[in-house]
Amino acid sequence: MKYTRIPHTDIRISKICLGTMTWGRQNNEDDAHEQMDYALDEGVNFFDTAELYPVPAKKELYAVTEELIGNWFKKTGNRDKVVLASKIAGPGHAAKHIRSTGFSKESIISAVEGSLKRLQTDYIDLYQLHWPERNTNYFGQRGYNAHAVDVWDDNIHQVLETLRDLIAEGKIRHVGLSNETPWGTMRYLEESKVHQSLPRMMTIQNPYNLLNRLFEVGLSEISMREQIGLLAYSPLGFGTLSGKYLTEIPPRKARVTLFPNYSRYSGDTAVAATEQYAELAKTHGLSMAQMALAFVNTRPFLTSNIIGATSMEQLKENIESIHVELSDEVLEGIEEIHNAIPNPAP
Repeated sequence: MKYTRIPHTDIRISKICLGTMTWGRQNNEDDAHEQMDYALDEGVNFFDTAELYPVPAKKELYAVTEELIGNWFKKTGNRDKVVLASKIAGPGHAAKHIRSTGFSKESIISAVEGSLKRLQTDYIDLYQLHWPERNTNYFGQRGYNAHAVDVWDDNIHQVLETLRDLIAEGKIRHVGLSNETPWGTMRYLEESKVHQSLPRMMTIQNPYNLLNRLFEVGLSEISMREQIGLLAYSPLGFGTLSGKYLTEIPPRKARVTLFPNYSRYSGDTAVAATEQYAELAKTHGLSMAQMALAFVNTRPFLTSNIIGATSMEQLKENIESIHVELSDEVLEGIEEIHNAIPNPAP
């Protein structure tokens, strides 16, 4: 395994992060525990979860993923071997069964305490805001709708104050963003610069893969100049970059097959690009999934690459990608395809 650090901290984390969003829905508790056992044995010491998981979110399964992780901590005693990240859900339809009070002080405190109880731990190493409170572009929205009604009152100072207090209590160690825009990222960073008693956002968890490199447009410069590390999610674009959906009959138990509304990476242009990436991998004798993951691993703004798997075979292949070195010829081929079909998803 290769390791990095959460920026501005001494916390050493694996460059491959174990994602958990299928546990409790597509994967049962035994599956989840087997994945954590294997990942830890392979040197993966960074796990990412959220109160929203599993997804697609539903009231009956609220926060089951955290419970499965907590049960594993209790069973194995491995809490001190894992750098643990979780998230508070933002407002909106996907989280209407959780709360409707956004990132108020009471909401954040309640969310953290609920996660701590389910995870059976005294602290969370990295606590993230899953998506913004305000109306902006995230979860597959390509552009900002300047005409959208937005009644959000800027409460960023208050949010950071609440997180500061939770850090002081030892319930969380550091904080990060997720699904955030350049404006939002800089707004949080500047608030903590001006008010130095407030905690600094250390990471940003956003989508990044061969089909969606929009992070490079504005956020990559912020990431590198401000040292706020990318935790890349969907590095395989809901599994499309494994090539498994290019067959005439899609795999029966795969995510996009089970949940057709997860179509962010399945448009005609995205499929055309995926076909070209598949051919490039084949030409160079590479697993398509490993080529896609290895590309993400090369990015200078990357802190950790969040993989997810519904089978042990997938998990092993994904973790092994850390050892794949892409040749200049492959990297040039990737850029040729990207220049011809840039960011076909979301």
